[in-house]
Amino acid sequence: MQPLRIACLRDGRLAGERLEAIAARTEGDQMQQAEATVAAILAEVRLRGDAALLEFSERFDGQRPDPLRVPPECLAQAWQACPEPLRRALDLAHDRILDFHRRQIPSDLAVDGPHGERLGRRWRPVQRAGIYVPGGRASYPSTVLMNAIPARVAGVERLVMVTPPGPAGEPNVTVLAAAHRAGVEEVYRVGGAQAIAALAYGTETIPAVDVISGPGNLYVTLAKKAVYGRVGIDSLAGPSEVLVIADHTAKPAQVAADLMAQAEHDPLAAAILITTSEELAAALPAAIEAQLEGHPRAAITLQALNDWGLIVVCSDLAEAAALSDRFAPEHLELLVADPEALADRIRHAGAIFLGPWSPEAVGDYLAGPNHTLPTSGTARFAGALSVETFLRHTSLIQFNRAALEATGAAVITLAESEGLHSHAESVRQRLAAD
Repeated sequence: MQPLRIACLRDGRLAGERLEAIAARTEGDQMQQAEATVAAILAEVRLRGDAALLEFSERFDGQRPDPLRVPPECLAQAWQACPEPLRRALDLAHDRILDFHRRQIPSDLAVDGPHGERLGRRWRPVQRAGIYVPGGRASYPSTVLMNAIPARVAGVERLVMVTPPGPAGEPNVTVLAAAHRAGVEEVYRVGGAQAIAALAYGTETIPAVDVISGPGNLYVTLAKKAVYGRVGIDSLAGPSEVLVIADHTAKPAQVAADLMAQAEHDPLAAAILITTSEELAAALPAAIEAQLEGHPRAAITLQALNDWGLIVVCSDLAEAAALSDRFAPEHLELLVADPEALADRIRHAGAIFLGPWSPEAVGDYLAGPNHTLPTSGTARFAGALSVETFLRHTSLIQFNRAALEATGAAVITLAESEGLHSHAESVRQRLAAD
């Protein structure tokens, strides 16, 4: 195994440049080539439906799933087959996520205007939602819960889940068990860009949906980007990332474990420590190496740390917060003496974990807030998946004659300033009526 060679910087300017390079790690020629591949897949599925799905599944996953749909009874069987400790853990996670997301339901808005007009906004769920649950390097029952529960809370009528078939041709049994626990009844064994195409355009078997959510690899993400506009999407999720801000109170072994918890996801995962402690910076590499011994995902973890890991030593926490905001991390851990005060200084982060008892892993599984978060700097303008992802709001406007008489002249003036004659005339006709 190659040696650990995580970089350590003490120059703020160089650190900022390196953070920007890490955030942009998925850009370049590979992206353009992948976009062309995705475009071809989308076109084929749109044209040929199930036949194209089966061909792409055989080519990319080595499986030709027939039938595409997982029999509903298999979901209940998967739940029953789960070991009791795993079922209890899924129950606990389900209930905590459900409780938190129920508190997110927005209220309708009704306003009485000064002239008797009525204005409002109402929320309604989309009719159909599609959930993508990745396979590949790991199985993600937590992704099922984090996507299905908000959709159910929103009131989505039809929830469709797609997930790649495993080596034996079936999706991961724990993923199916989580689907049963979350109330998902419609599951299809197909993954990749072809699954996103099926959800966006519909096939003979898989229905077209209104919103697609759930993370995936580069091809899944690019497929979601390509179909956005025809359907809604939750976000364009890149590789996972964590940034830890730590002072002298942080323990090297805990910091090492938290960085490795992201690095073990994917060779493109980013794991960054910004610290005011020279002692912690010096001790961290040895702590990582100790935990790499016997690690079941050591090769992936080490590659991510060597390619996209970073240690930055700062003079104070103000500089650390500024560098963190420049990166806008998906996950931000504050392992400092006063995490609440530091959290108040943070402007951009998908989720903030405060203090030594809040490892990012609790957010991944069962804390309650959603673990589907903005990556690659998009926390500057985006937030977590939520109940609102599966809702849309409609404005309500009801004027009476008094309201139109009080405001009509201004409407006419504005319409004429834009050269839109009939806009103005639609008001004149009403005000001139007896």
